[in-house]
Amino acid sequence: MTSWESVVPEHAIRFVGHPTHEHPEPHLVFVVTGQALLVADGRDLLLHRHEAAWLAPGVPHAVETRSGGMVLGPLLEPGCAPPERVRPLGVIPDLVDLLTTVLVAAPSSTDHVAPFRSAIGALLRAQALDYFPLVHPRHPVAAAVARDAAATQRTLDRLAAQYRISQRQLLRIFVEETGLPFHQWRVRARLNPAVAHLLIGGGIPAAAMIAGYGTRTGFLRALARETGIPMADLTARPDGALRTGAVPVAS
Repeated sequence: MTSWESVVPEHAIRFVGHPTHEHPEPHLVFVVTGQALLVADGRDLLLHRHEAAWLAPGVPHAVETRSGGMVLGPLLEPGCAPPERVRPLGVIPDLVDLLTTVLVAAPSSTDHVAPFRSAIGALLRAQALDYFPLVHPRHPVAAAVARDAAATQRTLDRLAAQYRISQRQLLRIFVEETGLPFHQWRVRARLNPAVAHLLIGGGIPAAAMIAGYGTRTGFLRALARETGIPMADLTARPDGALRTGAVPVAS
């Protein structure tokens, strides 16, 4: 197999990856083909063909390509940051089409790059809208727990122990400051990026992965419970069902 990085050395990073570094701008990691292991903020994400991850400014990250992987890493507009520091995106068909167009057009000047960067930003901002409006806790410890609860699989007892707060106190703060029990707040926080993925045409398996569910059935069951939309409707046409369903409120 040809070592493409030696053929076009100025673009070697796209074929072999890169060690840990960070950017002052938001950043997108997109796998053109093959696989890539993205380590971002100490979190391992194995990305497959056409999957992407959206990084906030200043997030330390490294990429290791696998299985003939090729990766694009466009820097984004300064205001185009994800709601959390690292947001896995799965496969978003419109983003795949747009980045394929970027590859074909190969813009090289600032003027040529700008419209593509703007189009990527518009697509990602639409992806970042929250379907479930959430109030974040004001209490500093509860706020830190909320960030980890949305982004990791750590259990409530582990989170409480990590931040040296009793589970009872943490549960009370969440209800008082967010209007939701901790478990429901966490489920909705993890469903939000998955719903956004579905609303722009993404598939259910990738959405389940984004939300941290091991099976599509578990994901659809949680989504049906929180939205009140029948699982059959979510399975048949998730984007249409979500658009016509009532926006849920705290209960």
